[in-house]
Amino acid sequence: MAELRFNALKEVFARKPLEVNIPEGKISDYFGINVFCLSKMECYLSKETYLAIREAILKGTSISRDIADKVAAGMKLWAIEKGVTHYTHWFHPLTDSTAEKHDAFIEFNESGGLVETFSGELLVQQEPDASSFPSGGIRNTFEARGYTAWDVSSPAFIVGTTLCIPTVFVSYTGEALDYKAPLLKTLAELDTAAVEVCRYFDKNVDKVISNLGWEQEYFLIDEALYYARPDLVLTDRTLMGHQSSKDQQLADHYFSSISERVMSFMIEFEYEAYKLGIPVKTRHNEVAPNQFECAPIYEETNLAVDHNQLIMDIMKRVAKKHKFKILLHEKPFAGINGSGKHNNWSLGTNTGVNLLSPGKNPKGNLQFLTFLVNVLMAVHDNRDLIRASVMTETNSYRLGGNEAPPAIISVFLGSYLSEMLDGIVEKVTGGKMTPTEKTELKLGIGKIPEILLDNTDRNRTSPFAFTGNRFEFRAVGSSSSCAPPMIALNASVADRLRKFKIDVDKLIDKGVKKDEAIFQILKRYIIESEAVRFEGDGYSTEWENEAEKRGLSNIKSVPESLKAYFSPEARHVLIDGGIFSPKELEARVGVEYEKFIKKVQIEARVLGDLAINHIVPTAIQYMTTLLDNVNALKSVFNEIESERLAGARKETIKNISDHISLIKKLVSEMVNERKKANVIDDLCDKAFAYDREVKPFLDKIRYHIDRLELTVDNEIWPLPKYRELLFSR
Repeated sequence: MAELRFNALKEVFARKPLEVNIPEGKISDYFGINVFCLSKMECYLSKETYLAIREAILKGTSISRDIADKVAAGMKLWAIEKGVTHYTHWFHPLTDSTAEKHDAFIEFNESGGLVETFSGELLVQQEPDASSFPSGGIRNTFEARGYTAWDVSSPAFIVGTTLCIPTVFVSYTGEALDYKAPLLKTLAELDTAAVEVCRYFDKNVDKVISNLGWEQEYFLIDEALYYARPDLVLTDRTLMGHQSSKDQQLADHYFSSISERVMSFMIEFEYEAYKLGIPVKTRHNEVAPNQFECAPIYEETNLAVDHNQLIMDIMKRVAKKHKFKILLHEKPFAGINGSGKHNNWSLGTNTGVNLLSPGKNPKGNLQFLTFLVNVLMAVHDNRDLIRASVMTETNSYRLGGNEAPPAIISVFLGSYLSEMLDGIVEKVTGGKMTPTEKTELKLGIGKIPEILLDNTDRNRTSPFAFTGNRFEFRAVGSSSSCAPPMIALNASVADRLRKFKIDVDKLIDKGVKKDEAIFQILKRYIIESEAVRFEGDGYSTEWENEAEKRGLSNIKSVPESLKAYFSPEARHVLIDGGIFSPKELEARVGVEYEKFIKKVQIEARVLGDLAINHIVPTAIQYMTTLLDNVNALKSVFNEIESERLAGARKETIKNISDHISLIKKLVSEMVNERKKANVIDDLCDKAFAYDREVKPFLDKIRYHIDRLELTVDNEIWPLPKYRELLFSR
């Protein structure tokens, strides 16, 4: 193994940047060339067909099978002209990745020859085998068939020689087995609820769109070093490894110049992204060594989720060409910053208004405050659900540390907005507002656009921060799909907006004027949601104590956090809100429990194997060398002198022996605990057993291995060390 490590390092030092062939010209010249977007449809479809599909995309209307046949014909013609030979229904199963089954555009004709064909029936629906995808027990073995159905709102695209058609994925019995189907439901519910509230201010609003801008963080590791680390290969993180003497202390990697080899990779993956219509705008070095980030321009949420899934796949494929491996795990290295995927979320109307951006007059600002306070209230009421949507086994290593948002869900608004909300509470009385109160409120909210940008800040310790014209949900994990947090957030906000409309209308029916009714309800919501507002240091112990007094939970356990999906509040939002059936919700949580169990189980197996079969033999080898050295001293020097010279070596031998003994003992105990957990039938109970009884062994065993790494001769240590993984590129 040590030979493998040093051979890998030789490969790394011999690497040169890969020459990338990118067409000359502007990005706009090739942006979206592999996407069957509206402009392509206008060229390849009849006017009637184009208008019908455009209406379906923009307004969510249905299309007939005849229109589907015509779209399929135009789509096939466009794809074949670009060298495509196959098509696939591209979907998002409950694995955080994507899935596809390719079929060729061929059928036998009547004379026995092959012809290229693609019908509306094949475009609209397929029947892939669903037997091996996570279902949470929602289907039986004899009901393994699943269905994929075309998502008209997300355009088809080409990867290689395959036409990819975004679809939803449902079981034989009709339950959703993917992330896209419930996401689309939440977007529809949010649209309906938000439009009703918008019409208090503008009767022309008939569409509200949820927008998302994700920031994707990742690590790049040379593939030679990657393959010399079995833990990275099998778990995507290092299960052992002592911290490098230098890592991110100097912050010298953050925003620093990008190395040639990494830049070549970035240029190529951005080029591939642009061809697929993904508007990647930002790239930079992150704070940890070998950590980077990319971010696109904001898009409609469903499309943004699709594009994030695509970008992760593109980066993996392009990295392979450049002899890199992408690490999307939230915490691949202990002791340095992990990776997140900040979800920047906002709401826009068909009239061009950002509902989370201050308006140009008091009326527009009252609308802004209405949506701001309703989001605040939605997070307050559903904070445990929102945390559960991002709490995965991999993300649990990151949340709660002094590098990422705490597990306490709170909202940062900035001092000015907080004072503004407090002012509303102070000025709005329980009955009819006085002329003075009205004037003060209008004057106050009229000033928002002038000074808001100077009074908001990206509080990096806040999990949910207002940043001027959007909210930044910073707790999302880098390897996860954006869909689960967007499902939880959009559903929660939609539910709160429906309640707001009911509350305001009740006051209006009692004769209260509209603006006064809105202010009265906003005052109530501001008071009720006060506990979740926090402007200070989310990393501090003082905040943990204060949060407990406020009744805010601080759950860092994945199984415990997932229980929030079954709370009355979550069931109301997700089941009563029409996002999931009771059966679907139960199945989804079951899938999350199962993923947690399997990931901890795999890590325990990998660590046990590496500890017993690689680390312990290496430590014994070095200990034997020291023993031979001690014995050699006795043959050269007298007893007193040899004892003096061998003292330090004997202490080292004892320490090594102790670590070896404890590693063996702990691995044996971990295996026994795993066996006990494996016989538990209930998934929830099994997840808690893995969390409480098995997972703690990972850190205990690691401690002794890391101590050995500091002691054993560097020349025989079998695995690439942190200094090599993080500083070789």
